[in-house]
Amino acid sequence: MSLRTTIQTIISPSAAAITATVTAPATRMIAQNSASTKRPTATDRPINGKYFGQASYPLVPGMGLRAYRCVHRRSRMQSEIVPDSEHSGIVGALPPRLRGLALLARFDRPIGWWLLFWPGAWGVALAGGAVARWDLIVWILTGSIAMRGAGCVYNDIVDRDLDAQVARTRARPIPSGLVSIRLAWIWLVALCLVGLVVLLQLHVLAAIVAVASLAPVAAYPFMKRITWWPQAWLGLVFSWAALVGWSEVAGALGWPMWLLYAGSVAWVIGYDTIYALQDREDDALIGVRSSALRMGAHVKGGTAIFYAVALICWAGAIWLVHRDVLAVGALIPVALHLGWQVATLVPDDGANALARFRSNRFAGLLIFLACLVVATPL
Repeated sequence: MSLRTTIQTIISPSAAAITATVTAPATRMIAQNSASTKRPTATDRPINGKYFGQASYPLVPGMGLRAYRCVHRRSRMQSEIVPDSEHSGIVGALPPRLRGLALLARFDRPIGWWLLFWPGAWGVALAGGAVARWDLIVWILTGSIAMRGAGCVYNDIVDRDLDAQVARTRARPIPSGLVSIRLAWIWLVALCLVGLVVLLQLHVLAAIVAVASLAPVAAYPFMKRITWWPQAWLGLVFSWAALVGWSEVAGALGWPMWLLYAGSVAWVIGYDTIYALQDREDDALIGVRSSALRMGAHVKGGTAIFYAVALICWAGAIWLVHRDVLAVGALIPVALHLGWQVATLVPDDGANALARFRSNRFAGLLIFLACLVVATPL
């Protein structure tokens, strides 16, 4: 199949074809789950009138009430930790309410704030401030953790009804009832106050650029309802720190910054498409749109195209800063890494997709090192 045909198929596939492709496995899975669900029987022991989990626990001779409660508590805690959590042991040890707040802000999944942080670090490095303005990089990291958490809280408040219908997200704190809507709003304000502290460290231009991000951030949760490309909008949001980092160091906006930003947007579309592969079946059933669904069987080719666009934009940004072929060659390591992601991606394997998605924290580091080497004054 030619490149032109692949691109046309990705941009405008048949909606019926998309639904037929992804809903058949989901329908079979639902039927299997329904058939295998065990209803409580007379031999099952309830605690406080409730059975443990979706299937009941049979009465075991010699097991007392305390043992049953321990089983229930462990089962409930595990159900609150989503499958792609990276620190389930640490988060699971917290008291229930604190655990709910940590999960709501995705503190158990640092990959999110790493991906939000790296574009800001690139902007600082490409503007030549990686060494002189190391404190700015620390502030950007702090702001990334806080504002990524705030964004997740807001997204979960808006998406609570959809999250309850998706297998991977129905255990999140709000749809599971671990955190109330009122407490979620209070937690959102607290995280935003941390972001405000970071904002006050910036000069006027960078602060204005940072505040301008609030509108696209607020609109993002609704994009999956109106477009097949919510990943593109996420790219605009998650790449915004590149504009902040560059403008804070350079004191002005410039073409290298815009090319760096455009490359980051394409990169985000690529890696978030990989991430969305985990939810294709559920998304198709409940009517949520994503680039992973839109690309269908061409998801590997589509991701490769976006990664190629990212590399071209980054090469242009580096060339404008340092007009030397060797400088552009600093992108070879990240080009090889992104190529590995696409080559080894198995679209129907959720664990494989999650591992490729998480590896982008390393891709971000490679781009930062390229900007550091090229633009840092000796």
